Amino acid sequence: MDIQQAKFEYLLRLGDSSLIIGHRLSEWCGHGPILEEDIALINIALDFVGNANSLLTYAAQVEGKNRTADDLAYLRNERDYRNLLLTELPNGDYACTLARQFLYDVYTFYLYEALKNSKDDTIAAIAVKSHKEITYHLRHTTEWIYRLGDGTAESHQRLQTAFNDIWMYVPDLFDMDAVDQLLINEGIAVDLDSIKNSWNKRVNEVILEATLLIPTTAIKQKGSREGKHSEHLGFLLAEMQCIARSYPGATW
Repeated sequence: MDIQQAKFEYLLRLGDSSLIIGHRLSEWCGHGPILEEDIALINIALDFVGNANSLLTYAAQVEGKNRTADDLAYLRNERDYRNLLLTELPNGDYACTLARQFLYDVYTFYLYEALKNSKDDTIAAIAVKSHKEITYHLRHTTEWIYRLGDGTAESHQRLQTAFNDIWMYVPDLFDMDAVDQLLINEGIAVDLDSIKNSWNKRVNEVILEATLLIPTTAIKQKGSREGKHSEHLGFLLAEMQCIARSYPGATW
């Protein structure tokens, strides 16, 4: 695999994760627990979709096969997607959404902070813009973790259950392969081992301060980098891609 191929694969991993988590959050439109939170979640979803558009546009350029960001978003099957498994999990109740989002926000906070130093100027520029948005995302979800964890007995239990249920997907966040290693050597990608300690420290501090227990599990779900996904992604893509596939080439 040459550098261009590896870079294309890496951009898909970043862009697909943003696109899928953005879609998941958009499903809360009109269903948020309060009006202010409904609006906040949709704004966060738009940030992720905007980030995905930038990354997938650049991925299409790197690939050099005359595909566009829309082609990559709407005309690939689930096995061609490289999004993190955590991002495709169903929303569940509000505690489930916030637990998922918190773990992902901490991850992207440190990931994009490191990507600002990428030797690829376009990736670095995208990271600079995105990190500003992610800083807000993380503050927002952290406040809700405190609120629910140290709230009522029911909110505490729902949030603890949510963390327990999704903890098996944490290993997928830090999984690396030959693509990562090649681009790390070139100063383009981030060595995920270098941010894992920061992620663990931040996550553990917030969970404990929210009067919750840090989950443990022997189950480790991985495979997103190989296009191996849960059954949830296929249903998500069927909904997200429906119009584009039903009316090929349509513009509006």
